[in-house]
Amino acid sequence: MRTDRQGTGSHDLRHHGDAEVRDDGARLTDLAVNVRADTPPAWLRQRIAGSLTGLAAYPDGRDARAAVAARHGLPVDHVLLTAGAAEAFVLLARALPVRRPLVVHPQFTEPEAALRDAGHTVDRLLLRAEDGFRLDPRAVPADADLVVIGNPTNPTSVLHPADTIAQLARPGRTLVVDEAFMDAVPGEREALAGRTDVPGLVVLRSLTKTWGLAGLRIGYVLAAPETIAELERAQPLWPVSTPALAAAQACVEPQALAEAAHAAHRIAADRAHLVAGLREFAPDGLTVAEPAEGPFVLVRLPRAAAVRRHLRDLGFAVRRGDTFPGLDEQWLRLAVRDRQTVNSFLQALDQAMVLAKY
Repeated sequence: MRTDRQGTGSHDLRHHGDAEVRDDGARLTDLAVNVRADTPPAWLRQRIAGSLTGLAAYPDGRDARAAVAARHGLPVDHVLLTAGAAEAFVLLARALPVRRPLVVHPQFTEPEAALRDAGHTVDRLLLRAEDGFRLDPRAVPADADLVVIGNPTNPTSVLHPADTIAQLARPGRTLVVDEAFMDAVPGEREALAGRTDVPGLVVLRSLTKTWGLAGLRIGYVLAAPETIAELERAQPLWPVSTPALAAAQACVEPQALAEAAHAAHRIAADRAHLVAGLREFAPDGLTVAEPAEGPFVLVRLPRAAAVRRHLRDLGFAVRRGDTFPGLDEQWLRLAVRDRQTVNSFLQALDQAMVLAKY
């Protein structure tokens, strides 16, 4: 692993999986976006629809904020509701007094993009495929006063031990852990959400992935009250809509948490099926970044750009990997889907890899 202080280079930090399914992408089976395919469930749609009668009033987030706080066993002043995790990254970049921010890559690129947009020079810690994209806390410079890491990490699907991440904490440093996909991990093992013993800890959570609410924009920040107050001062008034507040409250209720836990086990089984199928392509040069723990897997294969184009022709959208710092055009990210979809995808992948040779 190595640390770089550099510009964005050839990496398009604003490219995300949804770009793969815009325009003509509606005809494709989507393995590019990491939102669970069978969501939102009917009961959640009904809760959201029920909130529409209150749209004449300004949003009141107190009940939703209290519900999120209770879900993590925290006081209310440790919680800030946001219009998705993306807003939280912007608030962190604009509101906190940061001198030397560092982002651990490969990971979701929006944190670095937000920091750069706020005028910061950003250091990168590039984890290596040869090391399994694992973090060595000693590689983070001591003077980094804001460190951002995903867990499990998008796109590598690495789940870092909570104790390893906690070693990054130190006085004067803000430690931002993006746990947008943690509820897709059975038991949420290695989660830091709810911890108050790690100095400078800021945990971001998203409700858009597991519940299929990317179009509604809802997430939240867990941090010390003084950090929450700084971020809240940077927010516009009424940043989270009434329907999004209704969704937030519904998604942290006991029955919803039980449903999410069940879905996490199903995702793990479907991911194991996908990975087993991908291993069959090892003689053709395909490798899987393992062990994968998120609702997606990262693969490296020869002629990946051509394979991706042929997959589109065969009806499947996958996420290119070369927009992530630390990766190049040999990499693709694949969202985990049900077994029937995976089987169809593996057949298409077989064809695409053959076509890419010519």
